[in-house]
Amino acid sequence: MIIGIDGNEANIDNRVGVNVYAYQILKALHKNLQKNNVNDKLIVYLKNEPSSDLPKEDKYLQYRVLRGKSLWIIRKLTPEITKKGREFDVFFSPNHYTPILSRCPLVCSVMDLDYLNNSRQFKSKDFWQLKLWSAYSMLLSTNIIAISESTKKQIVRHYPFASDKVVVTPLAHDNNVFNINISRNDVRPIVNKYSITSKYVLFLSTLKPSKNIEGLLTAWSRVGRASNGFKLVIAGKKGWLFESIFEKVKKLKLEGNVVFTDFVLEADKPLLIKGAYAFILPSFWEGFGLDPLNAMAVGVPVVVSRVGSLPEVVGDAGIYIDPNNIDSIVQGLTKVLSMGKVDYNKQVAKGLIQASKFSWDKTAEQTLDVLRQASNK
Repeated sequence: MIIGIDGNEANIDNRVGVNVYAYQILKALHKNLQKNNVNDKLIVYLKNEPSSDLPKEDKYLQYRVLRGKSLWIIRKLTPEITKKGREFDVFFSPNHYTPILSRCPLVCSVMDLDYLNNSRQFKSKDFWQLKLWSAYSMLLSTNIIAISESTKKQIVRHYPFASDKVVVTPLAHDNNVFNINISRNDVRPIVNKYSITSKYVLFLSTLKPSKNIEGLLTAWSRVGRASNGFKLVIAGKKGWLFESIFEKVKKLKLEGNVVFTDFVLEADKPLLIKGAYAFILPSFWEGFGLDPLNAMAVGVPVVVSRVGSLPEVVGDAGIYIDPNNIDSIVQGLTKVLSMGKVDYNKQVAKGLIQASKFSWDKTAEQTLDVLRQASNK
């Protein structure tokens, strides 16, 4: 089977969200083909030369660079796929945007559709591009990969025509990177790098409205004595509509109790998470929730919203909150901060067991099954 892939989401330096997924699934697919010594091959299309950490070319993987910038999928990729479509058994887009025409079956991946309920969180142009192109990609695709059962339900609810096309392949953590064996000696330089001078509770994600950071700040201002010298660390790059977050800090007079790190390098994430006493994600919605999974894998208790895919990811290993209820967020924070050593260690143990259920190897095998099914239709 010859598999064409749009690899651009993986081919960037500062990976978040869909970029991490695209990078990890490309690595895992390549590893699977090498391990099983099959006749399958990946042909990966890029706008630019592959970054140094992408898999190296061999008989199982080849890169093809089509130089271009704006509307690259329309101007560059689609003509190439249309021209050479018979070369491929299937073409895989690990994102919402497939080529607009193809002579071979297409498969796309959908992270979530929460943007349909929160159009005000996007610029008008970005929202309509995402909405229309995502719908077209799902219509055109032979199979659709959803990253969680929650996302699958969203797809079927909004696009009933896709109900027979959707297959769930959950994401995972890289056990070589996120594991219990991370040394505290390695953590200290990273904590110092981000100017963190005390014990801390960590939020790690892009700064945008859906993450409910303002609700978290309000809750943190009410935690009071339970904070017991802890600081709240808000780590992640600025996304959009983030200005009010910093205004909230000033309004609540939290300047001395909250640390903003801005973007965190991928290499720093496991160490920054490991250094935290607890991890919190009070989002209004999550298509999957990679970082809570990473936190459990390194032995850090998690406090998460009972929404979207988070219960699928965290199972019974987390402390759940209602993101629409500040008192609930306060209670979740207070619970984890006031835990005795025995209860804390029990929470850690539950998280390690839950994290062990996810692996990129398994995700790659499931993805290959979907691609094979599509190629046979």
